[in-house]
Amino acid sequence: MVNVYAEYKDKLPENILKDVKEKLPSSTSQKKIREILEEVYKEYLDAQAEPGECVGLVGAESIGEPGTQMTLNTKHFGGVAEMNITMGLPRLIEVLDARKLLSTPMMEIYLVSPYNKGKDVKKIALSIKETLFKEIAEEFSINIVENSIEVSIDKEKLKAIGMTHASLLKALQDITGVNVRETKNKTYVFRPKSREETLHGVYKLKEKIKNAYIKGVKGLTQVLPVKRGNEFMIIAAGNNLSEVLQLKFVDSSRTVSNNLFEVAEVLGIEAARQLIINEVMKVIENQGIDIDIRHIMLVADTICFSGNIKGITRYGIIREKASVLARASFETPIRHVINASLIGEVDPLSSVVENVMLNQPVPVGTGLPGLITKLPKK
Repeated sequence: MVNVYAEYKDKLPENILKDVKEKLPSSTSQKKIREILEEVYKEYLDAQAEPGECVGLVGAESIGEPGTQMTLNTKHFGGVAEMNITMGLPRLIEVLDARKLLSTPMMEIYLVSPYNKGKDVKKIALSIKETLFKEIAEEFSINIVENSIEVSIDKEKLKAIGMTHASLLKALQDITGVNVRETKNKTYVFRPKSREETLHGVYKLKEKIKNAYIKGVKGLTQVLPVKRGNEFMIIAAGNNLSEVLQLKFVDSSRTVSNNLFEVAEVLGIEAARQLIINEVMKVIENQGIDIDIRHIMLVADTICFSGNIKGITRYGIIREKASVLARASFETPIRHVINASLIGEVDPLSSVVENVMLNQPVPVGTGLPGLITKLPKK
């Protein structure tokens, strides 16, 4: 049986052979396996693009036509009012333009056992949420005579996030430019370090204290434990992949952020490429549209091929094109032509767009091969 698979080792990709092995019963005869592998090989050859085929054009048409059927502005999260995420065409534009600032940054945090079965999942969610001082404070008051700020704490909220007064005091001592002390009745008194601070300065200090970081993962402003299938996980608003992956209860092999640049920085460019594919397919499936994944893979490869993420914009992959006319055909043509003429740039006319512009045969299909002959010597 092993010999039959070995015959097709150089013909078929390893993952296809692996799939066939796993799905065929162990009792299958070698003759039957050979017949199946032959059919798989034929299918594999039919699926391959012919040399010189306009894969970019086919991909653009395949994505563009169903893309026009998309709902424009959709924000939802499975009927849950507490958490909104951008979907539809706006999300597709975010991914393909490779935007650094997302309208709704988000993370899907998977948990290891036993937490993914529901153990302490609400407690864990609260512990990773970024908590600011104003969220656990009951009342802020300014003492004009003492030039100080007094704050009383909601004890129930302090207990809910798993903090004590001692740990809270330690966190508050990290605020720069402020001296803080705890009174006997568990209120906190803040004084500016500068004795010459004006009343206006104290008001500004109050706002700074309100937004002081106390606990949790910075950047995760909202958390929502949800059940997917047979396991619990946490959906979080915000991005901070590097810190979340270090938490002991997090399944680091599946946890992901929807920020391409953060994923590329933490997990590498290949992970960012896969994220592009996953995010685009998620939008397409959500809209009930059917697009072959290979077209999406081609777009993801184009965005990531240089080793850095470059969006399909005039500042991204268009800027990287070697052809002046190809760059000019996208946006701002006069600027590209003038810049190229100033430095004496030459266009080799090696791609499709520039030859179409000049009404010449394009180097694809039958226009790809050239005829070379030896001329007889005179």
